[in-house]
Amino acid sequence: MTTDSSSPSRAAVDDGISTFKGQERALRADRLGTGGLLLSVLAATAPLMVVAGVMPTTFAVMGIVGQPLLFVVLGVVLVLFGIGYAEMSRHVHNAGAFYAYISRGLGGTAGAGAAMVALVAYNALQVGIYGIFGFEVSGLLATYADVSVAWWIPSIVAALVVGALGWLKIDVNARVLGVLLIIEVALVVIFDIAAVADPAAEGLSLHAFNPDTLSGAGVGTALCFCIAAFLGFEQAPVYAEETSRPHILVPRVMFLAVGGVAVFFALSSWALTVAAGPSAIVGESQKQSAGLLFGLTESRLGGTFTDVLHVLFVTGMFAALLSFHNVVARYAFAMGREGLLPAAFGRTTGTSGAPGTGSLLQTTVAVLVVAAFAIADDKPAGDPTEPVLHLFTWFGNIGALGVILLMAAASASVVVFFVRRGAAGAQAWRLATSALAGLALLVIAVYTVKDFDVLVGAGPDSSLSWALPGIIGLALVAGLVQGLVLRARNPRAHARIGLGNEAFQLDKAAERTP
Repeated sequence: MTTDSSSPSRAAVDDGISTFKGQERALRADRLGTGGLLLSVLAATAPLMVVAGVMPTTFAVMGIVGQPLLFVVLGVVLVLFGIGYAEMSRHVHNAGAFYAYISRGLGGTAGAGAAMVALVAYNALQVGIYGIFGFEVSGLLATYADVSVAWWIPSIVAALVVGALGWLKIDVNARVLGVLLIIEVALVVIFDIAAVADPAAEGLSLHAFNPDTLSGAGVGTALCFCIAAFLGFEQAPVYAEETSRPHILVPRVMFLAVGGVAVFFALSSWALTVAAGPSAIVGESQKQSAGLLFGLTESRLGGTFTDVLHVLFVTGMFAALLSFHNVVARYAFAMGREGLLPAAFGRTTGTSGAPGTGSLLQTTVAVLVVAAFAIADDKPAGDPTEPVLHLFTWFGNIGALGVILLMAAASASVVVFFVRRGAAGAQAWRLATSALAGLALLVIAVYTVKDFDVLVGAGPDSSLSWALPGIIGLALVAGLVQGLVLRARNPRAHARIGLGNEAFQLDKAAERTP
């Protein structure tokens, strides 16, 4: 094991970081069981947003019919990643998840860099959804209530509601997320069944699963689009401190999540090809964009079902907003507890035991970013260019890039962690799967950076192609510099990066020692 986690004496004394006095510096345990944790994690995948938004976009932009096969391939890669990640979760229980794991394997400075990347990436993923959320709510109000509302008004209202929910007990949040998720998934399954029952002229074709459909230059970029649909399953360790048996529940939920998501999205994207026809799916996606799913449901299931689907499209996005909000708040809590953010972030709030300061930070960031895009929006009402194509697309891809890099670094960390513990032989097959997953994730990250102009809809010579991914680079550099400064000025504080609740327990033991 590295020196970052092997020496209890380094956590017994805390220079510059206030010691944990009472449970306000630890998240409340026993809040989540398997069901609550699974629903909290899956809500971030926003199934309906993926089926209605990501899938048609991938068909349209990349021109690749074999998207269902891509979900299967990515499912395999992420299961390989999850094998080592899950084993690591049995040894590390920290709301900082990614950065805690990376700290344990690659050291505190690398962990500080990962912490800043995670904070920026998950904030970006959450904030980006407000663009498409506001536009869709504005459209619903115009269609069904004949009320014209600027997109940013429902976005800011939603940010405030999400912020308020973030102060509640996590089990209350899980129930909200669970209800929305179950209804959302049920409606997509109904569409899948309807598509199979009433296919296009080409019938129940399995052409989309043919490897030949993945030939061409757009496969790497299509992987970037599709992997974003999985983001959420990796969040299970973030809630480890709030479960009763984290060493059992966290691995179980991760595999249930990634397996379920891979099968669900592979079948749903296949259903789209069946409903439109494999030969027509690309053209129809280019013509209808996000309206593809709704057009296919209206012809098969009627206008009422499609209207309900539109509403659930919005509530599903709200569930994803709340899920990502909870993750950001817990990363901020973990960083505050370990001196990477001000100490106020490392305390929980009132009887709910929620990381209230982190929740407030995320809400503030969301409101400020939405306000900035609203001020810059010079498009007429109903034009989605600014909120959807900019806020949603830019921030979503920034966040996806950050999480892909974190997963690759976590894979490397798993290998180093067990090798330094002298467990390489016992964990050999897990280390092999982590190495394979890490390499695959690095390849996807390279394609993401290389084709960022395609992902955000900018021209090849646009400065956005380097400026936007550069945000993740700047976050990494800032975190690494912070880690180096902390190591030079306060080695004991630096040594406890990634310890999380273990440091809390060690501090409590030190307080009891005469």
